[in-house]
Amino acid sequence: MAIIETERLTKIFPGGVTAVDGIDLEVREGEIFGFLGPNGAGKTTTIKMLNTLLRPTSGKAIVAGFDVVKNPADVRRSIGYVAQDVGVDEHATGRENLTLYGHFYRLDSKTIKERVKNLFALVDLEGVEDKMVSTYSGGMRKRLDIAMGLIHEPKIIFLDEPTVGLDPQTRTHIWDYVRRLAKSMGITIFLTTHYMDEADKLADRLAIIDRGKIMALGTPDDLKRSVGGDVVTLSPCNTGPAECAAFLERTRAVLSGLSFVKGVQTADGEVSVFVESGEAAAPGIMRALGGAGIEIQRLSVSRPTLDDVFLKYTGRTIRAQEGSATTFAQMARKRNRRPS
Repeated sequence: MAIIETERLTKIFPGGVTAVDGIDLEVREGEIFGFLGPNGAGKTTTIKMLNTLLRPTSGKAIVAGFDVVKNPADVRRSIGYVAQDVGVDEHATGRENLTLYGHFYRLDSKTIKERVKNLFALVDLEGVEDKMVSTYSGGMRKRLDIAMGLIHEPKIIFLDEPTVGLDPQTRTHIWDYVRRLAKSMGITIFLTTHYMDEADKLADRLAIIDRGKIMALGTPDDLKRSVGGDVVTLSPCNTGPAECAAFLERTRAVLSGLSFVKGVQTADGEVSVFVESGEAAAPGIMRALGGAGIEIQRLSVSRPTLDDVFLKYTGRTIRAQEGSATTFAQMARKRNRRPS
C-alpha cells in the first residue's frame, strides 16, 4: 500500500530554474525508501514539497492520505522531518529539547514524559538526558535530532542527508539506529543521500534523481542487475585533459561496436564497459583496443555497484559532481541578483 504518491510533481524557482521536473513516485508503507543523487539534484526540494515547506509549481502529491496543497496541516501531523542541519538547541539539555518538541505537538505532560524516556533508549542516549547538548558529540546531536522528529509518533519520517559531515564510524551507528527505527516503530522512512553505500545498505527501494528527474527506481539489487553481469573499468590515457578526452572517445567508439559489450560510459578519465562476464570479455577488449592502437594503462573487473548504476543512467559519476555542486535554490538566488 502506498503512503506517498506523486504525479508529475514539479518545482520551478523564480528565474526559471527547474529544481524538480515532473517526478512520479510511489513509496510503500513501512519501507525505507532511498532518494539518491548529488548535491543540487532536487532531493531536498522534493521532500520540502512533500512535507509542505515548499508549494509545488504543478503536479500532485499525496502524503499519508492527504494532499500536500489542500490539507497541509493533516500532512504535518502525520510526518516527522529531520533536516540536513541539526536543529537542536545547544544551550538546553537533551531532555529539554525533546520535551519542548512534545509541547509543540500539544502532547500532554504524561505522554511527553513517557515518550522522552522511550526515545532516549531507542537512540542510545540514556544517561545523558540532563546534560547540555553543547557537550554532545556530532553523532549524539544527530541522534537527538532524529528523536525530536519522532516525539509525536509520525507515520512517516523524512531524513534529509542524515549522516552528512559525520565520520565513518558514526555514520555506521546512525544506519543502525535507522534500521532499528523501521523495525521497532514500523514507520515509513524517506531517506535522501548522496552516499552510495548508505543507499545500498539502508534502502529497501531507491530512486536515482539527477537534475530534477527520476532516472531509475527499484531495489538496490535490481538496479545493480540492470547494469549487466560485470563492469570492466579501463584507464586508457595518462596525458593532459584534451588528449585524454580524445583517447576516451576513441576507446568508447571501438568498444561500442563489440557484440559482447552491453554498454560503454566515460567519466573521470576512465571507461566503464558493461559486459556479461568480465573475465571472458577482457581478452577481447584488449585485442580490439590493441588493434586500434590504443594502449591501456590499467584494467579492472568488478561486480556492478550503485556507482555503476548512477553512471549508466546519468552518464556521469556522482563523485564528479560533489565538489562544485550548487543547489537549485542557490542558482535561483544568483540569477535573481543579476542586474537587468
